[in-house]
Amino acid sequence: MAVKAAYENYSGPNADAVENFHGNQVVYIGWDEHMMFPFAGVFPLPPQMPFGALVKDLLPSVYGAHPDFARIDWAATEWSLDGARFTPDMDRSIAENGVAHKSLLRLATPGLNGIGNTGF
Repeated sequence: MAVKAAYENYSGPNADAVENFHGNQVVYIGWDEHMMFPFAGVFPLPPQMPFGALVKDLLPSVYGAHPDFARIDWAATEWSLDGARFTPDMDRSIAENGVAHKSLLRLATPGLNGIGNTGF
């Protein structure tokens, strides 16, 4: 989303440029139907990180407290990247999977719709 500056002809620094993250890229990650986490988390991740490591190492530390997390069928998980459905290759890096700086990654877990199917 473009932002219009309050000052005419404003040209300030781009504080969230990829160059400012020391070799990492910002990735937003959200879990659909689980409003215990009401918005996508923001993570500075190395582009060479294997997608499988994101699933195995990062996501449990973020979402593991939710009772549904232990019941996720990762083979049935539906992924979207920047609004388009996609199937990640767990052995390839997040960059090789098309995850770029400021990408939005969402996961949907069929049959798991929050605590008591409430979306929470």
